[in-house]
Amino acid sequence: MKKDNPVIVKDLQYYKFCAYGFFKNLRFFEPFLLLFLLSEGVSYLEIGTLYAIKEITINIFEIPTGVLADSIGRRRAMISAFVFYIISFVIFYLSDTYWMFVLAILFYAYGDAFRTGTHKAMIFEYLKINGWQNQKVHYYGHTRSWSQMGSAVSALLAAFIVFVTGEYQTVFLFSVIPYLLDLALLSSYPKSLDGQRKRPAKGELINSFKSTINDFIYSFRNIHMLRAVLTQSVYTGYYKAVKDYLQPVIKTFALSLPFLVYLETGQRSALLVGIVYSLIYLLTSFTARNSGKFASRFSDLALPLNVTMLAGLLLGLLSGLFFYNGLYLFAIVFYAGIYLVENLRKPIGISLVADRLEKDILATALSAESQAETLFAALLATLLGFAADQWGVGIALMLVSGMLILLMPLFSAMKTMKIDE
Repeated sequence: MKKDNPVIVKDLQYYKFCAYGFFKNLRFFEPFLLLFLLSEGVSYLEIGTLYAIKEITINIFEIPTGVLADSIGRRRAMISAFVFYIISFVIFYLSDTYWMFVLAILFYAYGDAFRTGTHKAMIFEYLKINGWQNQKVHYYGHTRSWSQMGSAVSALLAAFIVFVTGEYQTVFLFSVIPYLLDLALLSSYPKSLDGQRKRPAKGELINSFKSTINDFIYSFRNIHMLRAVLTQSVYTGYYKAVKDYLQPVIKTFALSLPFLVYLETGQRSALLVGIVYSLIYLLTSFTARNSGKFASRFSDLALPLNVTMLAGLLLGLLSGLFFYNGLYLFAIVFYAGIYLVENLRKPIGISLVADRLEKDILATALSAESQAETLFAALLATLLGFAADQWGVGIALMLVSGMLILLMPLFSAMKTMKIDE
């Protein structure tokens, strides 16, 4: 049964949430990370291990940092995250060896561990305080759309930086600027978003860890919740593992074009990468903003989550097939669909998980959901890197996508899960 769309209250904090997402996604290195690593002589398998190291590190630290966010304040956790990010950017800028990249990726993972789930919990806490819980999907979709808009702007600015400087590593240095702005923005958030728990004494902190983890385990005993987490986390893990492989696809397409031959190879690829990523993120911004409208057409969220997962995996399979056969433009178009599906289903899945959790452990439980994502991403990134080195990017993408399609019955969402009326 179709539901009425709630009216979003756009107060000052709403715009702060949106601005946070915009600045957070001004990661100028992102459209060029894989190309940068390849240019430094890192193999696809080594890149896969870097991604796996990042995800496993997040996996190890995510529950403790989620507990800390709930126990000693979410704002402090978020500020710590951005300090780690900035350190990571500086190390990337100064590095040219695999092991230095490992160090940089570790600091980036520490930042992700502190951030993931915590800001979503702050948003949902704000909605709870104001009695706007019925806005979860729509509100989070709006803020996520601004994140995607930031990515669109970031892609163009990053392309300009690489085009002018002729160097990939410069984008890491420029990425420090918006993250300093987000540090200042987070400091202005109201204290009420820290949650109910305050800084405990030494003994109380241990008890807080035990209590929160016990509550977390209790919340996940429901089989419907487990399947909802799997449905959400498997596709997002897939997305995290494969998304950067779009970069060599675009570069190959750029080098195949009969025009712009007067430009250097790096400039041609930078120009096209910037344009393609900017268009993709503009589309994902629109998709995320309308995720709530899409979800409101269904009384049972299991159906749209399962359908969109299958659609995204099929798009990945077809993109790999087109790339393998030299149809690069079609490969890019279908690859873009992987991004669109992720941003269509992410607000739906996050809201569904949040609806089934104990509210006082929201940051911890959302971090646990992200923990499952990182585990799948680590496994798939390593497999993808190995396959890309052995048989090429096209076959690797077909292999991973096809395998997940075959395994879908194991992690599809179960029915009877509904958005709160």
